[in-house]
Amino acid sequence: MEQSNIVKVIERMWGSPELLSEYKEVGPDCPHGLYIYDREKDVWILFSANVGDIFMPKVDGYYIIYFDNTRCSACRKYDLHWFPYVRQNYHRFPDHYFIIALCDWFARECKSPVASNTFTYYAVHASPTTILLYIKSGKEVYRESYDGYLKIDELEKVIGGFKSRAEAYEKGVKVSKPIDDSQDIIKLLKQILSGVK
Repeated sequence: MEQSNIVKVIERMWGSPELLSEYKEVGPDCPHGLYIYDREKDVWILFSANVGDIFMPKVDGYYIIYFDNTRCSACRKYDLHWFPYVRQNYHRFPDHYFIIALCDWFARECKSPVASNTFTYYAVHASPTTILLYIKSGKEVYRESYDGYLKIDELEKVIGGFKSRAEAYEKGVKVSKPIDDSQDIIKLLKQILSGVK
C-alpha cells in the first residue's frame, strides 16, 4: 500500500499506525478495530486493532464515528445509507474524518482492545450509534450522539449541519440536534404499529 495523505493524518492523530489494511467497505467479515475513510483512494483503512488505547482524536477537525456491530441487523441496513453518503459527500467536508469502530457485540464481544475500549469510553449501548465530535486545540469542544440507523436524508441533516452547530455552540449559542430523541421514539412507534421490523 503506497502512503497517502490519510496515513500522515493517522500518524498525527494516533501515532504510528499498526499494519494497515484496506477495505472497500467495512462489514461483518472485516477484522474488529478502528477504520478511517481514505478519500483519495475510496477505501476504509484499518488503522488500529490490537492497541488497548481509546480513540480520542487529537487532530483538530470534525469526526463522525459509526459504532458498528457485526451481529447487528440494523447496522447492515445503516450500511446501505452510510457508505453511499460518505462516498457521495466526502468532498463537501474536507475537515471531517469518517471513522468506524467495529466489534462483534459492543465492548463485551470484541477481538480489538481499542475498539472495545472506544465503545466503553463513548458509552455506546445501542447499535448502530453515530457520534459526532468537534475537536479544537486537541480537546473535545462539542459532541452529538444518535442511536439507531440513519437514512441518507437524516445523515445529511446530522452531518451536513454539524460544523455550523458545533461552531455556534463554541460561541455560546444554544443549539438543537436536527433529529431529537422524541422524533426517534415517534419513528420507532410508527414502525412498530405498521409492522416494520
